[in-house]
Amino acid sequence: MSDRNKPTGITRLLRAFGYSFQGFRHAWCEEAAFRQEVMLALLIIPAGLYLGRSGVERALLVSPMLLILVVEILNSAVEAVVDRGGTERHPLAGMAKDMGSAAVMLSFALLGTVWLLILSDHGHSNTFSP
Repeated sequence: MSDRNKPTGITRLLRAFGYSFQGFRHAWCEEAAFRQEVMLALLIIPAGLYLGRSGVERALLVSPMLLILVVEILNSAVEAVVDRGGTERHPLAGMAKDMGSAAVMLSFALLGTVWLLILSDHGHSNTFSP
């Protein structure tokens, strides 16, 4: 399809929304890890909104959880593409899957680090409280 035949404006936006919704549906239906992380997000996001003392703190406490969901979807996309290539084992396929898994793990490390740093600051009496 040439650029002249591609939808524009509201049609393009509606199609993009539809594709995004399909992506969420696939992630939810096909990926147990994504479902587990969504359940964790249902705890982490309200807790972050409650425990943050400022808008910046609330954003910092919530954002890593959203990043985990983003990275998990991308990891699942990589796995789907690798698996589509066939059932035979290939070192590059294993490397791609391992790297996607490492990205998810680093996202969890970011979540833990941000929560630890912000909440440990709450224990100090000399920190600013609005």
